[in-house]
Amino acid sequence: MRKPEKILLWTMVASIFVLGQAWPNVKLGSQTSSGLKSDCAGNLMRLSMDEALAMGNQLEVDAINVTQHILLTPSLAAQCGYSMESDPWGNTRIYASLLGCYVDNTDDTTFTVGLKLQLYRSGSSEVAHHEVVQTCSYTRWASKEILCDRNYMEASTRMAAHGPQAEAKGQVRKDDSQINAIPGATGDVHGIWKVTFFTPEPVAMVLKEAEQAGYSARTTSTRLVMRSPYNTAETYFEDVAGVPMEAFRVSVYHKAQQGLNVVNLAAACPRGGVLFTEDLISWHVPRRVSPLTEGKVKIVEMHMGINGQRLDKAQMAARGYTLATTDFHIVQEIPVGSPDGYYKSHAPDYQYHITYNIEPMLEVLWRAENNQDDTRYKVLFPISTPPMARPPHTDDRTIPEDRVFTVYVGTFLHDVELRNITFSTGVLTVEESNARGLTVEEHILSNGTIVFALHVAFASDVVLKHNPEPLATTYVLPLVFGFIIHPEATTFAHSVELQASLHDVVLPTLTGTCDENQFYVSVKYGNQGHNFQTMVGTKDLTPELAQKLKFLDNGTHFSIEVPYADEVTAFELITTSSIRARLDVLLWDPRNQWVLGDLYLACNFPLLTTRCHPNGTISSLAVKVESVPNLNPSWLTLKDQSCRPVFSDDRFAHFTFSAGSCGTTRTFFDHYMLYENEISLYYNDKVARKSPIDPDYRQIISCYYIVNDTQAIAFSSKPRRYDPKAEIGSGHLMVQMRLAQDHSYNYFYQAEDYPVEKHLRQPLYFEVELQSSDPHLELILENCWATRQEDRTSVPSWDIIVDSCENPDDKYATIFHPVVMDDRVSVPSHIKRFSMKMFTFIQDDKVLQDEIYVHCDVVVCDQTSPAEGVCQGQCTHSGRKPSHKGERRQSIGSTHQKISSGPIALTSQMS
Repeated sequence: MRKPEKILLWTMVASIFVLGQAWPNVKLGSQTSSGLKSDCAGNLMRLSMDEALAMGNQLEVDAINVTQHILLTPSLAAQCGYSMESDPWGNTRIYASLLGCYVDNTDDTTFTVGLKLQLYRSGSSEVAHHEVVQTCSYTRWASKEILCDRNYMEASTRMAAHGPQAEAKGQVRKDDSQINAIPGATGDVHGIWKVTFFTPEPVAMVLKEAEQAGYSARTTSTRLVMRSPYNTAETYFEDVAGVPMEAFRVSVYHKAQQGLNVVNLAAACPRGGVLFTEDLISWHVPRRVSPLTEGKVKIVEMHMGINGQRLDKAQMAARGYTLATTDFHIVQEIPVGSPDGYYKSHAPDYQYHITYNIEPMLEVLWRAENNQDDTRYKVLFPISTPPMARPPHTDDRTIPEDRVFTVYVGTFLHDVELRNITFSTGVLTVEESNARGLTVEEHILSNGTIVFALHVAFASDVVLKHNPEPLATTYVLPLVFGFIIHPEATTFAHSVELQASLHDVVLPTLTGTCDENQFYVSVKYGNQGHNFQTMVGTKDLTPELAQKLKFLDNGTHFSIEVPYADEVTAFELITTSSIRARLDVLLWDPRNQWVLGDLYLACNFPLLTTRCHPNGTISSLAVKVESVPNLNPSWLTLKDQSCRPVFSDDRFAHFTFSAGSCGTTRTFFDHYMLYENEISLYYNDKVARKSPIDPDYRQIISCYYIVNDTQAIAFSSKPRRYDPKAEIGSGHLMVQMRLAQDHSYNYFYQAEDYPVEKHLRQPLYFEVELQSSDPHLELILENCWATRQEDRTSVPSWDIIVDSCENPDDKYATIFHPVVMDDRVSVPSHIKRFSMKMFTFIQDDKVLQDEIYVHCDVVVCDQTSPAEGVCQGQCTHSGRKPSHKGERRQSIGSTHQKISSGPIALTSQMS
């Protein structure tokens, strides 16, 4: 459980390489072990812990005091001389002052520091314990030592063996006044009585009060030490040569054998003095710190260091560091981006920025000219540059002809995680995006930065499309990438809109035929689907009209059947035995008013307009044709204008009359008798011309009667001797597994490409295919696993698919991809596709660079038989307890096959 009041609690990010490690109890010296290293850095002990040990855990530190373990809370650490620095990835350094609390001090020359580290694994009660014991030797004590660490200031001074000698040096004076007497103290009781702080007004405290206020005052065999946390009530700020300094000045009342001594101590630590450019950090420290030195002093030694450790001149030159003095300052110059520091991500105002962080050290030895006393001044000073804007760069690598949007967004530091993407249809996590075929990839560049890639097919539902012209499509992909910065969980976003155009529109095509009674029209959809309207004749194809015309749609085509006499057709020409009818079909885009396709289909249909009945009755049909657009068929008459249609509508007029009436004429020749009449439009008072150019309408009626003719007809048939039969044959079912080059499954690695090299966690796309033309068969992946050897039974192995489902114990779960019918896939049930992340095996905590082989057991199921076991479908039985690999459950109408793929090699090269 996280305890916020304790110091040195740090949340790290888990690493896949240490998930399975045991957590030993170890005692360490200066040797490196299990990610821990301790060493001595002058008057400090330094403990380093790398991210491989700390990531994914919370850290708690105890100081070891003989047999006791004292938890170092933030206040106690500052009071006792302990500090910690950690970067966002868990690389941690702990510093302990050799004059700090709980340090075994032998004659101020040998110091033993003991620490106990407790790592609390997140979400678990498991605790890992590490004990570190480091012994340091330090004898180069100056008369005065000033230490400025991250969370405290420390001052110590050498105590003279005799009072007069100390007084002669101006460090210790004898004070026998009553005010400085220790109440009730006996002559053999020695130690610190009280301290007086000057802020600048004097504030006196007895030792217990000072300790309760967070200060530490103690004596060693030769020195007196005073320590103060920063920003306490008794510290104050002072400007020294333009650099803000935080300081304290105290008088420590100490009773020794010679009597009561008063020791004056002071410490001053820089709280600023840093100048920044885009490429350089300049840290200025006063050349002479007035609160610490009196009179004239000279610099005897001056050293630069990083993370508490001194650097020599060669090391400084290699890193481009400089250490120099001016009239008033000691100046360190550090190039931004030096490998001793690190970059950190930030998101002020939800915009991506970075800072560069480094902890330089300055160590100076001043020597007073009047008394040759030395003052050693050591400062550990963490520096963080102001946030530098780094707007993400968008690299649109879309090749429109590939019909896939490809965009790279970056670069980011590796404390940035892509959490989600907002598409036009909503927000999807990275995992959800990959599951829907919107492939998200993370690429680590050679400098350690990260670029995220996204691949989205034009056909995806998250892509918007419109047509600026009939044959062109513009595809638009609006995106908002949502990022999170660890460990602060700060969020920011980056918007991108991708656009691509293609002349890829396939317009619908129309074809038509006729038989003796109706038109047959078929419309093949283009690649824009159903986004058009249809006009048949002069009418829109409404649902009611579609039902009347027997509209059928199979997804790729639609068809209609139109009787030639339907109201949507037009009549062009009529003869005694046929009628020429035309059907007009128009496909159009109502939004843009574009004509997408048309069909003008004209056919001759058999039509007997005149019937001559044996009893002498004649019936005739008159038809309105296009050439007489204003014709009303009810206006038509025979030669005798009193003979009008017995029935008429807006397209037809039907006449029935006897051969000897309505002005019918009769003529004899050879063996025939001919009756003739005429259907006409007579303009008169009731029927007036609408236009001077209105055409005439005239249709001749003729009936022939054959005299003395006899007709004979006959019919015969021949029965079939036998019914056709099919022969029974046999064959083999073939199954193959292939590795696709990408998520499109259009291109596959060939035999000469193996072994295929892949990066860690790079997706691997597998396709398993049953080679059969039987649509009633279905292929099911029962079990799939990976091995280091080509032998499918070798160990170790790792399950990928268990009982037709993804392995629930795999952090990077297998993803099944849908298979749809296309130019290559005729029976989708014959193919299964899945993807997994490239991995490698770990042995004795070492990553193996071996090849991996993938094996599968598949089941071929007969869909016409009852479905049992695996044949119920791919991962439709996940609630059942998985069986062991190799166990077989027989299903009705199924057969088993074994297939393998590989090898696939892990490559460490970063793209």
